[in-house]
Amino acid sequence: MRKVRLRYAKRERLRFMSHRDVARAFERALRRGGVPMAYSQGFSPHPRVSWVGAAPTGAASEAEYVEVQLAERVPAAVLRSELNRALPAGLDILDAVEAGPGVLAHRIDVSLWVIELPGVSPLALASAAASLWAEDRAEVERLTKNGRVLMDVRPALLGLSAGQAGWGVPIVSPLTMGDARDDGLPGGAGRPVAAEVPPGHDHGAAQGGAVVSDDRVDDRRRGAPPCGILAAVVRQATPTVRPDDVLGALRVVAGLEPPVPAKATRMAQGTLDDDGCIVDPLAADRTVANEATGPTQVEADGRFDASSRDIACAGAESTPTPGR
Repeated sequence: MRKVRLRYAKRERLRFMSHRDVARAFERALRRGGVPMAYSQGFSPHPRVSWVGAAPTGAASEAEYVEVQLAERVPAAVLRSELNRALPAGLDILDAVEAGPGVLAHRIDVSLWVIELPGVSPLALASAAASLWAEDRAEVERLTKNGRVLMDVRPALLGLSAGQAGWGVPIVSPLTMGDARDDGLPGGAGRPVAAEVPPGHDHGAAQGGAVVSDDRVDDRRRGAPPCGILAAVVRQATPTVRPDDVLGALRVVAGLEPPVPAKATRMAQGTLDDDGCIVDPLAADRTVANEATGPTQVEADGRFDASSRDIACAGAESTPTPGR
């Protein structure tokens, strides 16, 4: 039996789908696509599909992962194409690769979230982010099945940066964040040493590129209300720190109250390397596949799709640049 690992996106209105609904949609797509699935044994067999975490209901994502087990070999590119034909618009398979050695879940322990806050001044957001980063604790109340509990959000925050729609938002490296409080940057948000968010891109850009949509690039010129952008690198712990927990911490620490609901998008998942960059969890599988079959012509020509690369950051300093 073969395993294929997929990265998929949950976009637009489908961000309000629960994880259970997403799983059902995938199972229907597998049947409609005629995928030769491997099934569990027992009285009620079901497809062997393994999910690695899930974005909370209401949050969009460009980096969700799932592993499917097949009864016979199907090329990863064919599987991706067939599933995209069968899935509803807004659930999109972005990458597919045959599984190599190792456990996929062990390659994912951090997430990069980008949170759009319409009506929030970027300066106010930067100030609130700096205040949160300066704290050692930031407790928020979480409603659980066992009642209300207090959860400390601050230990899970590995990086934090604030910007504005239409501007590049620098993602601050967790390895340099401790030296960033007195560097003189506006709002004390930290020294930008990791991947800068390219302005004027949509949410389908490369994993790790925290971006804003084209229709917001000229918001400042059109006189639209301000839209602050918060980028946060969050360690995946138990319990999981969600985007609304980060916003709750900003409210507790700095009194930041967005006038309208925020929109959160998970841009990347993976592990941190020594430079504080998030590594694509499918990179190891892709390397094994290329060694077995050789690189595709696109890869050999050096034009490999940016959505399939490791996240680039490599310590190059950058500063926000105006959008078009």
